[in-house]
Amino acid sequence: MTVTLGTAVAALLGLGVGVGLLLLIIGWLGVDPARPRRVRPRRRQGASGDQRQALRMGLAVVIGLLTGLATGWVVGAVLAGLACWALPRVLGRDPEHARRVARIEAVATWTEMLRDTLSAAAGLEQAILATAPLAPPAIRGEITELAARIENGDRLAPSLRALADQLADPTGDLVIAALVLAAEQQARQLGDLLGSLAQAAREQASMRMRVEAGRTRTRTSVRMIVGTTLGFAVAVVLLNRPYLSAYDSVGGQVVLLIIGVLFSLGFGWLVRIARVTEPTRFLSITGDPTPSHSSQEGERQVEHL
Repeated sequence: MTVTLGTAVAALLGLGVGVGLLLLIIGWLGVDPARPRRVRPRRRQGASGDQRQALRMGLAVVIGLLTGLATGWVVGAVLAGLACWALPRVLGRDPEHARRVARIEAVATWTEMLRDTLSAAAGLEQAILATAPLAPPAIRGEITELAARIENGDRLAPSLRALADQLADPTGDLVIAALVLAAEQQARQLGDLLGSLAQAAREQASMRMRVEAGRTRTRTSVRMIVGTTLGFAVAVVLLNRPYLSAYDSVGGQVVLLIIGVLFSLGFGWLVRIARVTEPTRFLSITGDPTPSHSSQEGERQVEHL
């Protein structure tokens, strides 16, 4: 009876610590407050993301239950579920990074299209309307909405600021700040300025691709280590279960929990060092219909280019 009570207490403690560890990892690796967000995410993308999250959660629960049934370890079941939930994000591809790079390159391409159209003596509004159907796919929806607002008679500068919030990208802020200056103050040599901004955007995209190449090599090394470790653990559980009998006790479960915490901290550190710090946006109207000081300062920086 004492052994059973001790095992139950250990199981409850292991479950509580595992849930706390999950919340700690989510809080540490979660959304960065300085990270730019899209103001109006597309419903289809949001629904697809929710389905993937639900699938990952269901798979994590199933793997945790199977691990608990196979080993009798509550801590092992929690750690297996957490690993199934977190490892694909840590070791898999980074679709968000690819989306940001594609958006930066699309902004550069659209900027060059505006420059070339303006060189044909077209006005800024006419240039935007002419390039909207030809905009790169990564930003075509946002540019099409901008063209629709212009056709509906909205003022150009507020429409451009709304576009900046939709793109939610620091590079896009630079280009749109230049366009806002041109719309409000008739900026000189706008074509040359747009060409310089397009080149800067492409250089930033190239830099991000080089960073991602380094991250890919790191992920490959970690995949080999994790794959070898997990494969050995699964093989021992299936082929030589008595070898792991030390983990059946309360003390063994505590040791297993400590091992899981150390692995979690290592993976969390790996994610943090691989994260690219996003520049701070300076052009936004979210929650404030008047230009902020940082927005005005950013526009002055563009004006000096």
